[in-house]
Amino acid sequence: MTAPSAFDVQVLTGLPRPRAGGGRAPVPTAVVVEVTDDADLLAAAAALRHDVFVAEQGLFAATDRDDVDDDPRTRVLVARTGDGTLLGAVRVAPARRDGPDLGWWAGSRLVVAPAARGAAGLGAALVRAACAHAEDLGALRFDATVQARNAPLFRRLGWVEVRATSLHGAPHVAVRWPIDRVQRLAAATKGPLGRVLAPLLDVPGALGGTGFLGDDGVGVPGSDVVAACDAVLPSLVERDPTWAGWCAVLVNLNDLAAMGAEPVGLLDALAARDASFASRVVRGLRDASAAWGVPVLGGHTQFGVPAALSVTALGRTRDPVPAGGGRPGHALTVTADLGGGWRPGYAGAQWDSTTARSTQELRALGSVVARTRPAAAKDVSMAGLVGTVGMLAEASGCRAVLDVDRVPAPAAAGTGDWLTCFPGFAVVTADAPGRPCAPAGPAVSAACGELGEGAGVGLRWPDGEVTEALAGAVTGWGRA
Repeated sequence: MTAPSAFDVQVLTGLPRPRAGGGRAPVPTAVVVEVTDDADLLAAAAALRHDVFVAEQGLFAATDRDDVDDDPRTRVLVARTGDGTLLGAVRVAPARRDGPDLGWWAGSRLVVAPAARGAAGLGAALVRAACAHAEDLGALRFDATVQARNAPLFRRLGWVEVRATSLHGAPHVAVRWPIDRVQRLAAATKGPLGRVLAPLLDVPGALGGTGFLGDDGVGVPGSDVVAACDAVLPSLVERDPTWAGWCAVLVNLNDLAAMGAEPVGLLDALAARDASFASRVVRGLRDASAAWGVPVLGGHTQFGVPAALSVTALGRTRDPVPAGGGRPGHALTVTADLGGGWRPGYAGAQWDSTTARSTQELRALGSVVARTRPAAAKDVSMAGLVGTVGMLAEASGCRAVLDVDRVPAPAAAGTGDWLTCFPGFAVVTADAPGRPCAPAGPAVSAACGELGEGAGVGLRWPDGEVTEALAGAVTGWGRA
């Protein structure tokens, strides 16, 4: 992260811009804050740490080096002048040394050269840069343990004090940077739903009716038919029309699968600027239709207009599984297909596990809810896994707690991305503790949380701490 101008440095420090003729000393315009692997800068940072933490403060007897310095995942951020003079440093690293990155990171060894302390605000700049970098790395939890005399700085920068503690024989405070990645995603993708769609409830039986409010599919009254309808983002249709056609089938069949319905057919509504573009979308629809063995029964196509695509899927079940059937004490299970990888061009946002699967494998994935018959189920949507857990909990009138280290996740995906991306196939179920899921073909199932009293979603970490991922309702529908 670089700050090549006086304006950028002021943003990092949070200080007012200096006034002509007085006020605080200006921040040098040549100051750069960045992640570095330069050997000379790293050596200078190590020497500065020794001078401050060992020689000046006496926190360590001989050296302040520890196993964090030996972790290849550790990143060092430095503040330096244009000629390379080191002004300060801080390191950012996974909080656990003995396992994969869980999206839990920690900052440590914040140090500023004595000559650069005070007016320049470089300590604040380094802290802000460390927070931004940790979030760029996918952190969902970012902690630090700071000397008690420095706690006011962290409070001013927006950190939350967790507890007082003692470290290296000196009073310290454990602090946490509030990361709202999940909250922002849920608000952007699902937050307005309850408010926007509420007028439709004036008609009896609308939006699924009692017990199914907020479900992705809906039972057609007087029949065993379940219908689901999803539109693909126009930007995705424009950027990758064949993939958009595939996804339109995928998301709708996942919606049927979450309700335990057997798919029987699809309807599509396609808008395109010309026949050539429409043919690329239809190719994706055709490939997905053939892969799942579910025909496109009909629909509507229009030319000479901006790209748009929506698909309706029809399925059958006499006993649909609701999203709102969970109750306090129920265990949460995630069933996910961990095969495949990030869709090219959508790293961190869309995981593609389905295009390489056989029809038999896709059918096994899609029937797991029907064969398990849990109390509640919901497929993971654009709100990500944690957001989807939040919607299931909201529809069930509960609070959810998710054990981060127990969620099935592919090795190639960082936890922060995996918990917020759109996966090829993943479904969350709630049921009595100990009741297993049916075999799901290539997917993996794991119990990784529970429902309880309250609202929202907490993330439980290996040290037992619970951080708030969602403070309350996701959609505003409330209990189904």
